[in-house]
Amino acid sequence: MDRLRGLWMPLLLFFSSAFMGAPGGLAWSKEGHVMTCQIAQALLEPEASEAVYHLLPAYVKGNLSALCIWPDQIRHWYKYRWTSPLHFIDTPDNACSFQYSRDCHDPHGLEDMCVAGAVKNFTSQLMHYKEGTSDRRYNMTEALLFLSHFMGDIHQPMHVGFTTDEGGNTIDLRWFRHKSNLHHVWDREIILTALADYYDKDVSLLLQDLERNYTDGIWADDVSSWKHCNDISQCVNNWAKESIQIACKWGYEGVEPGTTLADDYFDSRMPFVMKRIAQGGIRLAMILNKVFADTEEVFATAT
Repeated sequence: MDRLRGLWMPLLLFFSSAFMGAPGGLAWSKEGHVMTCQIAQALLEPEASEAVYHLLPAYVKGNLSALCIWPDQIRHWYKYRWTSPLHFIDTPDNACSFQYSRDCHDPHGLEDMCVAGAVKNFTSQLMHYKEGTSDRRYNMTEALLFLSHFMGDIHQPMHVGFTTDEGGNTIDLRWFRHKSNLHHVWDREIILTALADYYDKDVSLLLQDLERNYTDGIWADDVSSWKHCNDISQCVNNWAKESIQIACKWGYEGVEPGTTLADDYFDSRMPFVMKRIAQGGIRLAMILNKVFADTEEVFATAT
């Protein structure tokens, strides 16, 4: 990763202008990323919470979720075009597997340029936060925002999809009565349909349900295993493998171009979307608590 750090030089931040005029991207919807970051921030230990507060620009008043979609909004700007491959992983068609050495590269073959590499890199950068402002190699605010966003992306199953169809982006179909594509179904359609059908379009009510599920509900017994991570390289590999396996079994399964997806697909896939949002938030909190903790023990392979 040393060569990659040299490539990913610190860049100036233009958060306000990004929110005024940048085009949208393909990732969890705004709602998905916001919930991922809200879940994470609610689980931060005091040291991590303080660090996040100090790294965020003053105008968001400590609210990480307010900037969790920033990497989508600036990815098409000239100075940030290098970040576009970091939002996803293209895997061999129908292989239903992820191998870092095989799959983590950009379209030109540049190694480590995928969402798994991005999570590793920005985690490593944030580990230098405790060295103080004398370390000018990295822009810590950007590292925080990129990591927070990419932890959402790596948990969106279709962001670890097949190469030929670009993670479902070229599989055009109908979602109930309107045109969409398979990638967008997992990015946003399922979330918006759930909000409309069950939560009166109120994201906070959906978030409360997710919190109940991992606090004392159906996922409570699994949370400790979700958070277990001593080796960040192995962890990101595992998270990417989880996503491609869900994409194969539940994303692509039974879907053909031109098909109409409706209640059966929604009802059976919605639980996976919600669980992945929760896992992304819980694991983001785990990383931030580790990198900002007042301890020397962080991750085995992050340097």
